[in-house]
Amino acid sequence: MEERIVELECCGICEEKKHRGIHLYHMFICTDCEYNMIHTEPREEKYNYYLQKLKNINQPTLFS
Repeated sequence: MEERIVELECCGICEEKKHRGIHLYHMFICTDCEYNMIHTEPREEKYNYYLQKLKNINQPTLFS
């Protein structure tokens, strides 16, 4: 039997380690945050939070 090792990645929005999500440029976004972002209206307070987090999407991760 083949053993699979699943790597956890840190979500760029909630900053939690998750199994499933998407990659946008250099940022991993978990499925929970992706769903919440899609279903947030621009008039909601959480909308600005997501905008601020997404501004880091082009920033490469520093490994030092």
